[in-house]
Amino acid sequence: MKPPAVSVVVAMAVVTGACATFGRHSPAAAVTTDQRLEILRRSQVWAPTRVQTMNLRRGPEGPGAFAPGQTVRCRWVDKRLTGNSPKFACLIDGAADDEVKVKYGATNGEVYAEVAATRLFWALGFGADRMYPVTVICRGCPPDSDAPEAKPADERTFEPAVIERKSPGWEVLSKSDEGWSWKELDLVDPAVGGAPLAHRDALKLLAVMLQHGDSKAEQQRLVCLDPIRRAAATASGPVCARPFMLVNDLGLTFGGADFLNRNSEAGLNLSRWSRTPVWKGATGCVGNLQKTLTGSLADPVISEAGRRFLSNLLGQLTDAQLRDLFDGARAARRPSAPERAESAGTTVEEWVAAFKQKRLDINSRRCL
Repeated sequence: MKPPAVSVVVAMAVVTGACATFGRHSPAAAVTTDQRLEILRRSQVWAPTRVQTMNLRRGPEGPGAFAPGQTVRCRWVDKRLTGNSPKFACLIDGAADDEVKVKYGATNGEVYAEVAATRLFWALGFGADRMYPVTVICRGCPPDSDAPEAKPADERTFEPAVIERKSPGWEVLSKSDEGWSWKELDLVDPAVGGAPLAHRDALKLLAVMLQHGDSKAEQQRLVCLDPIRRAAATASGPVCARPFMLVNDLGLTFGGADFLNRNSEAGLNLSRWSRTPVWKGATGCVGNLQKTLTGSLADPVISEAGRRFLSNLLGQLTDAQLRDLFDGARAARRPSAPERAESAGTTVEEWVAAFKQKRLDINSRRCL
């Protein structure tokens, strides 16, 4: 028996592998619980990229992209957004429906970490939303929005700030705000076309390397990369022929996974990140990622195939790309240990050195 047709929001996402263009919105496809499981079992988590050619300073280009440091004008939208970090919704000037999420604040680690983490995922071929470091001039933002500067004519300037763009694809949901748990990666089945173990374990190990502790299900999305005509069951194919599992919030990374997901500890904290080992113990391949209050991934066992796959991808990144990664994320503006008032500053070269040490730790381990 064929599964029933799904209902979808009318929009289009244009996708070409991992170098996809991306839309402004995240349309949804409503499915049954059984349909979702069938889609998840066939899901991919990685698509090939030409790693050495990826511009980590500019990030993903195409419709909706912003240049590094671009000044963006928008009008505040009165909408409640989830999460604890400072953020607001804003309607881009000159566009009738281009509503974006803006994260901001010099002391907000997510403003820096999420740019670096999402661009690393993008360059290596793993799925994540797009984050652009910009200056935002907001009209109508209320005085209690903590903008560092107010201007005449009801304008407030937010710098540093980042604007989020959703990755392409129809969000597959059997209930509201469903996402996927990292434990569900084990349900993906290569026998029915799903991602191989090497890709899934490489994704887990990358999460460990970045100390992605805030990994509750809502932080990930299961999407369908089909155009609208294939987003439902038809005589020519199943519900969603091209499912993909991606991460949509990587703000608390490049620090140390913290049980309470404290921004100062978990979001771009060089002191904690550089001294947190990738592996638990001197031998074996258990990733060192502590369980957090909201996390669905902790101390994963990594296969040799997964370790080798990620090591190969990381090894293709040049020193110039790594400098662009951290410089583009404005990492040097973040203190080395943000939780301490007397903390010293950091440099891009210190971040690059810490990254290369973790890459070496992954490359030198054997998971046999």
